[in-house]
Amino acid sequence: MSDAKLAAYLAEIAGRLLLDVRASGLFSPKALGKAGDQTANQFLCHALREQRPDDGLLSEEEKDNEDRLAKSRVWIVDPVDGTREYGEERADWAVHVGMAIDGQPVIGAVALPGLDGGMVLRSDEPVPLPLAPDRLRMVVSRTRPAAEAIEVAAHLGAELVPMGSAGAKAMAIILGQADIYLHSGGQYEWDSMAPVAVARAHGLHCSRIDGAPLVYNQADVYLPDLLICRPEHAETVLGHVARFKQDAIKS
Repeated sequence: MSDAKLAAYLAEIAGRLLLDVRASGLFSPKALGKAGDQTANQFLCHALREQRPDDGLLSEEEKDNEDRLAKSRVWIVDPVDGTREYGEERADWAVHVGMAIDGQPVIGAVALPGLDGGMVLRSDEPVPLPLAPDRLRMVVSRTRPAAEAIEVAAHLGAELVPMGSAGAKAMAIILGQADIYLHSGGQYEWDSMAPVAVARAHGLHCSRIDGAPLVYNQADVYLPDLLICRPEHAETVLGHVARFKQDAIKS
């Protein structure tokens, strides 16, 4: 099985496991997120160590290990991206399975089990992007939309679309539900690696909000901001973000 097929297969199975955990009725809403996280994480980590024993591994739910820093190939996973949405039985949560090669987000699979019938978007099976709508749409956090996003949306006349997980937001652009995902509220490598790999494979622009490249498998896994958007909007959005930051410094 190729690396890309393995990523998609694992993401799909982990998604099914998470649905089974939730459907069991054994957990209170407060305990469900932790139970789901741990169940999916155990499956993903055991499977990756069995199938790719020589590769590095970084998971949100595992204790970090410095061995991965010496590896060229490193799997980066988020067993449940959007734990709150998962517990609330919403559709906007995801499972991320991806691989960074020499720090670059090369392979990715993002499962969206909460959608009707479920779905896995893959870096090795890109699909054509839907036609852009007349009015831009920007996905933002349900609870704490970034100040930069609100400012840019106002300048562009874009509609704000609140959504849960980072993976769901990124995939919304591929699915034609949004055009721009701008985030500056703090994330980690597992929040964006697999979604960025999938988004790049579909021809989307992916970068830090200052235009710098997204680099993974770093000693410090904090990766606080990103921009994923249709390529025709990248220059304009980056320009607005830069001006917003300059104005903030002056004030």
